[in-house]
Amino acid sequence: MLDIVLLGLNHKTAPIELRELLSFSKEEAVAVMEGLQKCLDINEVMLISTCNRVEVLLTTSNTINSVNSVKTHISEFKKIPISKFEDAFYTHDGKDAVRHIFRVASSLDSMMVGEPQILGQIKDAYLTTILKKTSGVILNRLLHKTFFVAKRVRSETGIGDHAVSISYAAIELARKIFGNLEGKKVLLVGAGEMAELAVEHLIRNRTGEIFVANRTFERGVALSNRFKGKAIRIEEIPDCLKVVDIIISSTGSPNFVIVRDQVKGVMRSRRNRPIFFIDIAVPRDIDPDINRLNNSYVYDIDDLKGVIEENIKDRNKESIKGERIVDEAVISFQHWYESLEVVPTIVALRNKIDTIARTEVDKTLQSLNNLSDNDCQAIHRMTNSLINKILHDPTIFLKSDGCYGDRFAYIDLTRRLFNLDD
Repeated sequence: MLDIVLLGLNHKTAPIELRELLSFSKEEAVAVMEGLQKCLDINEVMLISTCNRVEVLLTTSNTINSVNSVKTHISEFKKIPISKFEDAFYTHDGKDAVRHIFRVASSLDSMMVGEPQILGQIKDAYLTTILKKTSGVILNRLLHKTFFVAKRVRSETGIGDHAVSISYAAIELARKIFGNLEGKKVLLVGAGEMAELAVEHLIRNRTGEIFVANRTFERGVALSNRFKGKAIRIEEIPDCLKVVDIIISSTGSPNFVIVRDQVKGVMRSRRNRPIFFIDIAVPRDIDPDINRLNNSYVYDIDDLKGVIEENIKDRNKESIKGERIVDEAVISFQHWYESLEVVPTIVALRNKIDTIARTEVDKTLQSLNNLSDNDCQAIHRMTNSLINKILHDPTIFLKSDGCYGDRFAYIDLTRRLFNLDD
């Protein structure tokens, strides 16, 4: 019986300097997988490489030899001695390996619990594995189950419901203030990474027109063009304050970009409609004195961190439900995996055929009232003989060494053809 093994390192066991040294591009991952598949004891293999982890998932007939082969292969490929990364490596096999990949895909093992990116990264790694034909019956079934588990965790728990990034927290805070962001006009001051992330969340919330003000006007135009917004110059901010509802600022300016007098001067033309400032810059972009004006609200990064910390606690509570879903899935997968042994499959096949045959024979005998006991026994003997003869060749084939290389594939196919897992 092949064993399922997972080994590697992640953000918990290795500093970023080491993770950077061992990270693999897609092309490098393909080369490593193809090299490992040539190892005598390794049957199927997949490699996952992200900024927070490098993991190899495989099936093997000899765990110790395969683990050593993986470490040696990585060492030679990256030209790094094994001693430099061996202490950071962990190894899981059997149920522990299955549980680990389920937890990783469900974002229960992430640096930020509930982040959605890891599932997409595993799907990309699996697609590469499929295209390069380094996976087989076991890893295919395991990965399909992995994606199903991750989807369940995300849909049946609140693990991804709460903001845990500064940009996302800013939008969530705005939504709490306004109740609904649909149609609200937004001004982004700054066109960096924070602004880009904020735009994605704003679009999901169906906000109205989005303006972008940036010291480098071309950069503002580039960002605004991506979502059909409108770029303005920094000097136009005071006029823009007359019409927008939400201002999100994230520049690198050493001084305030928007001051109290600018806001005070537009409140009359706004007819005192609320205006909401989210300052995610360090040092701050928004003059905190604006908070003293009626219907003007300023939140800085410390306010948002409070929201994030509370939401992380909420996510961690929800992760308990996720762990239960994972444990249930591990048991389910283990049942399937153990069923791949020949004897349980043959027994299940015989029981199914026997049940069908006896049910049909009993129905027929009930409709034939004139048969003697001897006749009924003869029909039962004939039925047993038919079952034995029908199952003889499939049983010999599944037990023989002739299908050794593809045994799991044949067993899996047999179980699917005769629906033995329901």
